[in-house]
Amino acid sequence: MKEAVSRAGEMLHKLLENIPILQVKSIGAEAMSGDWEPDLIARLLVDGRQHLLVCAYKPNGQPRHARSALLELRNYVAHRAPQATPVFISPYLSPAVKLLCAEKGVGYLDLAGNARIAFGGVFIERLVADKPAAEQRELKSLFRPKSAQVLRAMLRAPGRAWRVTELAEITKVSLGHISNVRTGLIDREWARASNDGLVLSKPDALLDAWRESYTAPPGERLRFYTPLHGNAFEDAARGALAAKDAPGHAAFASFSAAQWLAPYGRTGTHYFFADEEGLHKLQAALKLAPASKGENVVVIVPKDLGLLADTVEPAPGAVCTSPVQTFLDLSIAGERGAEAADHLRRERLTWPQ
Repeated sequence: MKEAVSRAGEMLHKLLENIPILQVKSIGAEAMSGDWEPDLIARLLVDGRQHLLVCAYKPNGQPRHARSALLELRNYVAHRAPQATPVFISPYLSPAVKLLCAEKGVGYLDLAGNARIAFGGVFIERLVADKPAAEQRELKSLFRPKSAQVLRAMLRAPGRAWRVTELAEITKVSLGHISNVRTGLIDREWARASNDGLVLSKPDALLDAWRESYTAPPGERLRFYTPLHGNAFEDAARGALAAKDAPGHAAFASFSAAQWLAPYGRTGTHYFFADEEGLHKLQAALKLAPASKGENVVVIVPKDLGLLADTVEPAPGAVCTSPVQTFLDLSIAGERGAEAADHLRRERLTWPQ
């Protein structure tokens, strides 16, 4: 912690030292009392006048932790240094936390280089486009297959309060892993803990972040040609997907799922997710032949078979990936896919605020 605070002080000094009307007299920790004390105080001369920056450092800059730091800073300034400027510092601050700081009248600096500090005749604002690698890893871990199974279950019923044991039973994910997901959601204020369990409080913010981090599920992407068209293709596909007596699972995916969930525009290619046995069912029912080019059917055999457990059936036999999964897949399918994803979201993925 001391090393991190020291690094924060160095970054703050570099940020301030190039401001022409400003002279940095000192930046450091003050003597600690029994009450809350800032981690750093920057003593400045601004055009010949003294000014203080009162800084709080938190190793976790997620919204839940940021709120407590902002409250401490505002209370300190209000009661002990009314002319000072409060500044929140953390390794990385999300857009939501930056907005929160602005709303509370608190400056901010993160160790990635983002900053916004205003006082007197000084206004400093820096924006770094890339997230730090550690933040990217942490966010991606929240959307990896096992975590994603938990998120998909919660997004099916976002107003429901979930016990960790209930989520474990439904998703077949370990209690420890679900607890990690729970912490990640609460820290980002995408969910809140109630007496009845965990409730998604900002499903839209969760979906936005998931979309931003989403990549195509790893697996085998197979291209085929089918001679079937129109009603003949649809009847054969629905018959194969509805066949419960045969082993294997398959589902309409991407644009093909969107045609059933929220039609936007037809494509010349049909898309499916399937496991190995489900692939065999599709090959037989649709008379699929391998195609190196000119394919009109794409079947993805994903490594994460949890995708095939998260399906809906809007019409008999029309087994589709869920609206959430379909939205994510469309969002990375090019410009037309992004438009279809936005349409699907408006039609099927809106929640009370």
